Amino acid sequence: MGDACGIGPEIIAKLFRADADSSDQVAAGCFVLGDVAVMRRAAKSTGGMLAVARIECAADTFDVPPNCIPVLQADGIPADLGDALLGQIDARAGTAAAACITQAVRLATAGEITAIVTAPIHKEALHAAGVPYPGHTEMLQALAAEPGAEPPPVRMMLANDELRTVLVTIHLSLRNAIDAVTFDAVLQTLRIAHRSAARWGQPAPRIAVAGLNPHAGEGGLFGDEETTIIGPAIAAARAEGIDAQGPFAPDTVFMRARNTADHPGEFDIVVAMTHDHGLIPVKYLGVENGVNVTLGLPFVRTSPDHGTAFDIAGTGQADESSLAAALRMARRLISG
Repeated sequence: MGDACGIGPEIIAKLFRADADSSDQVAAGCFVLGDVAVMRRAAKSTGGMLAVARIECAADTFDVPPNCIPVLQADGIPADLGDALLGQIDARAGTAAAACITQAVRLATAGEITAIVTAPIHKEALHAAGVPYPGHTEMLQALAAEPGAEPPPVRMMLANDELRTVLVTIHLSLRNAIDAVTFDAVLQTLRIAHRSAARWGQPAPRIAVAGLNPHAGEGGLFGDEETTIIGPAIAAARAEGIDAQGPFAPDTVFMRARNTADHPGEFDIVVAMTHDHGLIPVKYLGVENGVNVTLGLPFVRTSPDHGTAFDIAGTGQADESSLAAALRMARRLISG
């Protein structure tokens, strides 16, 4: 359910409410892992008259009557979570969000669920709760590892109908992110992107690689990472049969890759070196259609392309479109 003080519970309630009035049953077969009281508050704030039923296990989802939100009460939810104020950072909400993520991974690993769709969490709330991860991606990566084993290498992809971007580095300061752009990191990203694309029906994706520096370094005038790190990693990937091209100037490659009715994209995926290089173009096209996908996990995980929106939490104004897109993407990845 995400952060209880943000819009996560509301967009979930709106999604189930929309299902009740539509033949497009986006949430069919889905349940909420979270807190029953929080979900009842969200149902009330989004129009009322939407039942919330507590279930005891994932399989009970299919026994819940129509027009009802099935909720599995997560282990480790603080008893006083309901006292946390909407629109504010609260350690109790961070604790609850982490508890939901942890249990979701347990269920996925046990084969009780086929995908995880995460509502937005707040990184400061996680930090206030003492959770040692900066976000969903890093936490899911750690939880997915077998006890004592190295976590699986994962990458963040942000996607919509027009553009897919995979990141080499994620939640790091820009100064540290530049240091994290290594030959191994770029090559691993290309391998993960190539392998993952088969899940959505592209076994041989065309991958464009964005440079790190302005104009992709302009032949070394503005930095040499393109010639010493990124270019060699592309060459190594191509030697493995991966259709990777570049490095291209980061300020134009996304326009070339954008796929529309009037402009068929030249590439299926763009690999970007840093968080903002890759995410700004996708988010500019509209957060309501964007989906965050964690590539490399042993289970499917998607999420909406927006945050907790504390400024409108509890008002019922939040748009559930990106959550619906995340659910549709999860189903596509499962079936692929």
